[in-house]
Amino acid sequence: MQALDARVDIGLAGITRGHHNMHYRGVRCVKCPLDYVLYQMIVSELRPDLIIEIGTHQGGSALYLADLLQLLGGGVVHTIDIEDRLDPRVRENRNIRVFGGGWEAYDLNLAAGFKQVLVIEDSAHTYANTIRVMKHFAPLVTPGSYMIVEDGIVDALGLSEQFGGGPVRAIQEFLGVNPGFEADLRWSDFFGKNATFNPLGYLKRNH
Repeated sequence: MQALDARVDIGLAGITRGHHNMHYRGVRCVKCPLDYVLYQMIVSELRPDLIIEIGTHQGGSALYLADLLQLLGGGVVHTIDIEDRLDPRVRENRNIRVFGGGWEAYDLNLAAGFKQVLVIEDSAHTYANTIRVMKHFAPLVTPGSYMIVEDGIVDALGLSEQFGGGPVRAIQEFLGVNPGFEADLRWSDFFGKNATFNPLGYLKRNH
């Protein structure tokens, strides 16, 4: 019998490979496994009645978020994308509303009347797109809730130039002119210093 290798090798390259193959209830959900855990903790603590997800892909994360909300007593997910790659199981979920045409086509008035709004920016991860999305959706984030900006990990992956500085550059610029928000390091450093695909990306609105 061949000896098995019991050495531990946990690194960014392996997690990056694996996260591209993540599924939730059989629906592709491209998300870091550490962030799955952080999301359920945040949702459990906040109990939002509306989550706006910018960037749907096939809808695995929208389905995950909708399930979390229902386990906690209710709430809806508005998920937005340009392309329609949605798994039919997501479209059929009565707690998920799907919006096409990209984030600019989303009517901000649809968030009116909700008490606790959480926003997740997971669209194109260029600096130029990210900063525009942040400015556009920031007013919808309710005090005490978050705007989570995904995939600032592009810097650590050596892709910062390709993305024009990416989400981290956008976050730093945004925080410089929006004192009502702060980077909540409780989440980004939960498993270690920025041990998340969203470094500095858990932005809490204080007022």
